[in-house]
Amino acid sequence: MNPLALTGTALQFSGDFLYLAVVFIVLAIVAYLAGARGIAGLSAGIARILIIVFVVLAIVSLVL
Repeated sequence: MNPLALTGTALQFSGDFLYLAVVFIVLAIVAYLAGARGIAGLSAGIARILIIVFVVLAIVSLVL
């Protein structure tokens, strides 16, 4: 039995990272406007990481 069948599908290169980054950016903006600057900073940090992962995977997929 395929171990990935138990946990779902393998992580594939798609727009998921970019979508999640946009979601976290919007969450950061809403949290900042609501006055929760700690949550805003955390959300912006997560969005930054997801954008970097997206760019790295895009470059790797273009090279391969």
